Amino acid sequence: MNTPKICQSCSMPLRIDADHGTNADRSKNEEYCQFCFQNGKFTDEGITMAGKIDKMVGKAKEMNIPEAAARGMAESVLPHLKRWAKKSA
Repeated sequence: MNTPKICQSCSMPLRIDADHGTNADRSKNEEYCQFCFQNGKFTDEGITMAGKIDKMVGKAKEMNIPEAAARGMAESVLPHLKRWAKKSA
């Protein structure tokens, strides 16, 4: 069984081509989602991991996910994703 690919910035599942971000040449990016990466750049360039966690918690709250649950999940997942792991290394 294949493990589904996830965005290496926010952990969104990358199930179909439309979920993927785009490289500078408009080709599909294999590591980042359309919300995090467009035209070869992060859509929230310069954001810190703490800022990204807050942003994700805000989106989760809009979807009626309890803040504590969303924050716990984001804090446990994001540090292990490629975009953030290199920052703490």
